Amino acid sequence: MFLTYLALVGIAVTARRVGPVAVGRAEGAWWLPLPIDRRPMVMPSFCFRLAASGAAASVAYIPFSLLTAIDRSAWAHAGSAATFGLGAVLAVASAAIMQRTPTLSRAHQVAVFAGFIPVAVLPFLASAVWPLAVALIAAAALVAYVFPRLGDVSGVELLRGGAVSGHAVASIFFFDVNELRRALTFEHRRGISRRGSRFYLRPTRRAFAAVVRADIVAFLRLQPAPTVPLLWLGICVSVAVITPALPVLIQLSVVLLAGCLTTSGTGSVARRTAIVTGLDSLLPVSPAMLRYSRLLMPALYMAAWMGVLTTTFVALGSTPPTLILLGVLAGAGMGAGAIRAARRPAPDWTRPPVDTPFGPVPRDQMSALLRGTDVTVLAMMPVLLALYLGSVNPWLVLAQGVVTAGAVIAQARPRPAGKRS
Repeated sequence: MFLTYLALVGIAVTARRVGPVAVGRAEGAWWLPLPIDRRPMVMPSFCFRLAASGAAASVAYIPFSLLTAIDRSAWAHAGSAATFGLGAVLAVASAAIMQRTPTLSRAHQVAVFAGFIPVAVLPFLASAVWPLAVALIAAAALVAYVFPRLGDVSGVELLRGGAVSGHAVASIFFFDVNELRRALTFEHRRGISRRGSRFYLRPTRRAFAAVVRADIVAFLRLQPAPTVPLLWLGICVSVAVITPALPVLIQLSVVLLAGCLTTSGTGSVARRTAIVTGLDSLLPVSPAMLRYSRLLMPALYMAAWMGVLTTTFVALGSTPPTLILLGVLAGAGMGAGAIRAARRPAPDWTRPPVDTPFGPVPRDQMSALLRGTDVTVLAMMPVLLALYLGSVNPWLVLAQGVVTAGAVIAQARPRPAGKRS
C-alpha cells in the first residue's frame, strides 16, 4: 500500500509540474489574450492527459500486481490495474485543482495528499467489485467538479505548464536526462539565497579552499529539499519488508533504481557549471582540483544516503554491520557518477543522425545517455552483491574500495584534447 500511495503522490506532483492544464506558446500568442471562454480550448488536451495517465498507470500496475499477489485470478489483477488507473485519474484531477489555486495553503495540500491514502488501499481489495466502483465514482465526481472550472486557470499557469511540458517532451525526444531534470525539478524557492550564508562569509586564504566553500554553498542553495531521496529510502525499505512477496532480484533492482535516480539529483552544481564551459578556466585552480571540489558534496550526500539505507537493512537483521561501511564507500563512488552524468556531451548535430522509429536521433546519443549511470551502477555492484549473499566478505570491501577510488580518480584525471568531459 505504501508503494501505491507514493506512486499516486508522484503522479500528482509530476502532473502539477507540467500543468496539467496547459497551452503551447503558439496558443498563448493566438487566443489566450482574447476575451473568450478558455474551457473549450484547454479541455481536449486535459482530457488526453487524463486518459493517457489512467491508461499508462493501469498498464504499469499489472506487473506489480502479479509480483505482489500472484495467487489472484486474472480478473482480480485486471480489476486492481483498473482501480489504480482510476486513482491516477484522481491524482491528475487533484493537480488541476491545485493549479487553479496556486496560492493553496500547505494545510490544503496536505489534505489533498492525505486523500490518496484510501485510494491507495483500493487496488489491494480488488478481489471484490466494490473497490473498482468506488474508484470509478470518485474519479467521475472529481472530474465533473474540475471540468466546469478549467477556464478559471490563470494565463500565467497555462503558459508555465505549456513551457514545462514542451521542455520535458523535447528532452525525452533527444534522450537528454539533464534537460529533463531541469524541466521537472526547477522551482523558485523562497529563502534559497540564505542557505550557507554564514559559512560563505568566513575568511579564507587559499584559492582551492575558496572554491570548495563556494561549491558547498552552491550545493546547499541549488539542491532541492530531500523529499525525493527520503521517498526512495522509504520505497527500498518497504520492498525489503515485503520480502516473501517479491523475488530478491526485483528488490535489488528497486535499490539500484533508487540509487541511480537519487544520484542523478546531486549534480546540480556540476550541471550549472557545465553550461558555461569557460567558467572553470577563469579560476586559479587546476582542472583536477576543480573536479575534486565539484565531487565533494555529491559524494558526501550519497555516502550519507547509502549509509542510512544500509543502516536500515542492518537494523532489519538481514545483513551484518559491515554493510554500512560498504554503503558509505559506494556512496562516494556514486557521487563520482553524478559528476560524470552532469558533464554529458551535448548532441553532435554536425554528424548525420541515425534514423529510428521515433525519428532522427544524434549519433552516440545512447552512449551519452548512459554516461554517469555506468559509474553509479558499477559503484553499487558490491553492495548489491552483499545484499544478495546476505553477508559481507572482506574481498567485497576491498573491491568496493577499489571501485570507488577508481571512479573518483577517473573524474579528476585530465581529458585528452578535443574530447569533452
